[in-house]
Parts: sequence; C-alpha cells; structure tokens
Amino acid sequence: MRAAAAVLELTGIVEVVARNSLDRELRAWAARRGAPTWFDTVPLDQQGRLDLVKARARATRNRRRPEVHGRVIAELSLGFWRYLVESRYLTALWTPALHRAFPHGPADVLTRQREVRARMQQLHFVRNRAAHHEPIHQRDLRRDLDAALDLLGWIHPVAAEWAADVTSLSAVLDARPSD
Repeated sequence: MRAAAAVLELTGIVEVVARNSLDRELRAWAARRGAPTWFDTVPLDQQGRLDLVKARARATRNRRRPEVHGRVIAELSLGFWRYLVESRYLTALWTPALHRAFPHGPADVLTRQREVRARMQQLHFVRNRAAHHEPIHQRDLRRDLDAALDLLGWIHPVAAEWAADVTSLSAVLDARPSD
C-alpha cells in the first residue's frame, strides 16, 4: 500500500507539472494563430475531443458556471496529456508547439518526442495499476521514479530536484527487502 501511495504521489506531481507546461505551449500555439483558446482549435482525434468536451462540462458544471481555463485544465486526465505526446500528433502539435514543453529534454525534437512519449506511457501505466489497487510490487519502481524525474527535469530541472526531495517513493524503495 505504501508503494502504491508513493507512486500516486509522484505521478500526481508529474501530471500537474507536465499538464501546466503542455497547456502553456498550447496557449502560445493558439495565440500565434489568433485564437483566444486552444480548446476549439487544437486538432484532436475523436477521443481527445470527447475528453475535452467532458472536461469543459465538468469545469462549468454543465454550463451552470462560467468556463475558467484553469478549471478545464484541471479536469483533463493524465491520459489526455499522455496521448497528446503520441506520434499521431507529431506534425500537428509536437513539432510546432509541444516539444517546447520539455525544453531541457533531448536536443533532437524527434528523439525528445519518443523519450517523452515512452516515459509518459510508463507513468500512466504504473499510476493506473496503483490507482486500481493492482499489484505493483514486481515492477521496477526505481525505473518508474527515474522516468518521472527525467520528465520533470526536461520541463524544469528545479522541478525534478524538488520532486526528488519530497517524494516518498525513494524511502519506500530503500525500505524494501532485497532479493
């Protein structure tokens, strides 16, 4: 249980930092196109569009309160952000905008996309296992910790340093009995 709680804590940190960075770049992308928000202009697939519609409905309580950008962003799941870094959005979003969300990542934009995608997939997977009370004790959680810190460091090195200091996953891993 402690390992699952620590995974949820760490992936929560990554989710907030990554979504804020990705959102910042999407807002800049929309502004360069003269759009007031990226919500109505971003070229999403059907599932992405549905996720955004649902997030907007939750954020406005089905239009009973005004739409606030930050509320909508908070309603979008880690899965939404994880799919935005997939290769299907390489030419439409990654190359013109989203690669800037990870300015300290690998220098080559295509390598950066592959590395970000791989780590986002990995963290999405382990977060879902932990959140659904599925076993994670056989996983290499140190590798998951490293993936999280890589992503955070690619966004902002201070974020990675902070997360490394505050996450309880390191302590949980250090307390594990060795094989």
